[in-house]
Amino acid sequence: MTTTVPAPAASRTSILTGNQAAAWGAFLARTQVVSAYPITPQTTIIETLADLYQRATWPSRFVNVESEHSAMAVCIGASITGTRVFTATSAQGLALMHELLHWAAGSRLPIVMVDVNRAMAPGWSIWTDQNDSLSQRDTGWAQVYCSTAQDVLDHVVMAFRLAETTNVPVMVVEDAFVLSHTAEAVEVPAQEVVDNFLPPRTPSFKLDVEKPAAFGGLLGPDWYQEVRQDLHDSMLRIGGLLPKAYADWARLTGRAYDVVETWHMDDARVALVTSGTVSQTAQEVVESDWARREKVGLVQIRLFRPFPAARLREVLGGVEKVAVIDRNCSYGHHGIFFQELKSALYGLPDARRPKAYGYVMGLGGRDVSVESIEDVLRRTVSRPAPEPETTWLGAVLPPGAPVKACACGEEVTR
Repeated sequence: MTTTVPAPAASRTSILTGNQAAAWGAFLARTQVVSAYPITPQTTIIETLADLYQRATWPSRFVNVESEHSAMAVCIGASITGTRVFTATSAQGLALMHELLHWAAGSRLPIVMVDVNRAMAPGWSIWTDQNDSLSQRDTGWAQVYCSTAQDVLDHVVMAFRLAETTNVPVMVVEDAFVLSHTAEAVEVPAQEVVDNFLPPRTPSFKLDVEKPAAFGGLLGPDWYQEVRQDLHDSMLRIGGLLPKAYADWARLTGRAYDVVETWHMDDARVALVTSGTVSQTAQEVVESDWARREKVGLVQIRLFRPFPAARLREVLGGVEKVAVIDRNCSYGHHGIFFQELKSALYGLPDARRPKAYGYVMGLGGRDVSVESIEDVLRRTVSRPAPEPETTWLGAVLPPGAPVKACACGEEVTR
């Protein structure tokens, strides 16, 4: 979902999947070290990069490892020497990295990683939802959620610039299969275009045998909080730096993005809030005659960390109702985008604060169709108050019905 202006001639159109687009983004960024461990549905990113790196003209290493924990360990070791590094993962692989995600962020290393959203096990699933990436939201990584293959390629390149400017690692997120394995036309910029946007990394610190230094040492109570506040402040800077990166990228490629994308929000009474590929389907829904009569607008959240709270207050202030679709859940509470949005809207005066309606759906790759999004909007329009605040949609069985949900085969009730 990009705003397109006339593109420069220095590009070519290819038919690429989201994963192939991610690989091209990392290659065009002249990544020097790729740490590789395959996991479905991320594997084709690494496979494509392996092929592309046969033609690399710069010093580079493609490192095969035995686990995702090791993949991130290699990224940390390579990044601390001042090189540009990249990896990709999904679901259980990202969970296995969890300890080292904290090490990467706390060490202020500008690593870029693509996470292909895959539902967490058990039960075993290879299909999409967002719980894998969102469960890492407090590790100190910036997170950007993409909705098209073009989105993915462009944001991998931009992620390196953001990461290396702030010394904050960046996770670029795409939906499994719906995006990762779906092919579409993608404008691949020429290498000189990317070089113009993304200069070689100039590390502010690095491991150097000529200038010995210690990294990640013991921090006492007198300094630990200050170091963490600096990470927090640097993360917040990304919210201001990304619009500038978008403007520079638009000038070079003709493709314009925004941290928060909007459609029909000028006179909206009801706003639909989405992320990822659901946003593509939602755009079709809000163009319908019914949606136009009801004055339904659409808001796509692209940047999740840092969370664009001020921008969302600006866009949603004064709207009567907000419906949030979450392809995830913080179990025992709400959908995660919903709870983040409610926190952001809390700062609005009562008269301008919308009623917020949460919907959890599409888990484990279940389709989020035009009809299911229309159902969300009709439920929101018809209910005077969000009671309950969160509604689970799309379940086949009624509450209380038995379902074979355990590996042991025992019946549990919903």
